[in-house]
Amino acid sequence: MRQELMSLPKGLAEDVSRNLVMVAQLIDEEPEKAYEYSRVALRLASRVAAVREAAGFAAYATQKYSEALAEFRAARRMSGGVELWPVMADCERGLGRPERALAMAGEPEVQKLDKAGQVEMRLVAAGARRDLGQLDAAIVTLQSPELASGAVHPWTARLRYAYADALLAAEREGEARDWFAKALEADKDGVTDASDRLAELDGIEFVDAFDDSDEDEDDLEEGDVEEGDSDVEDAVDVEDDIDDVDDVEGDSDVEDVQDVDGDDR
Repeated sequence: MRQELMSLPKGLAEDVSRNLVMVAQLIDEEPEKAYEYSRVALRLASRVAAVREAAGFAAYATQKYSEALAEFRAARRMSGGVELWPVMADCERGLGRPERALAMAGEPEVQKLDKAGQVEMRLVAAGARRDLGQLDAAIVTLQSPELASGAVHPWTARLRYAYADALLAAEREGEARDWFAKALEADKDGVTDASDRLAELDGIEFVDAFDDSDEDEDDLEEGDVEEGDSDVEDAVDVEDDIDDVDDVEGDSDVEDVQDVDGDDR
């Protein structure tokens, strides 16, 4: 990427690189903001393949598949590489064209991909099969030497996870559980939710210790206590008032008796 940016004037190259850095930093957590930075970089240097590729990934992250596909195609024309072939096929899936994704999986470009790219293409093809409702075909598509291998690579967890998910969709729960467990073993970076899927299959339910409903119940209990205290205080006040009235009435009765006695005398 640095080599490509060297074709630009120094000041412009620095501006473009800053925007590309922001795309990389934000694309996972804030894809919309990453997309905005990618558009700035694209306006500044649309003839740089790396910029078109970054713009494609930012559009892909925000599910703008038509725009992403156009950018990936432009980047591929400029660079002449094939590494974007799987994600281009996945854009076809996103556009509701799984048949095109499957057609791309059979093109000669796939043979030019490295191992990671070929695994990625297999994942896309399996996803396209599932889009078409071909669950058994999706399972067969994922069955490969890479899946059977005990070695762990950056793509191993995702491959095992996809296989487990396909098995579960085909109602083969026992096998699915085994492969979710294998995916979890290979997922050192937490790129999948294999642990949650395993817990779900095992019937384990996680409860949030800081659930908002608990706080509402606590507030309600505190309110009940306060209202109870108020009721007690009111009851005490009423009793005091009654005692006061009785005292006053008692005093008055005594005075009346004394007055009557006086009159009798």
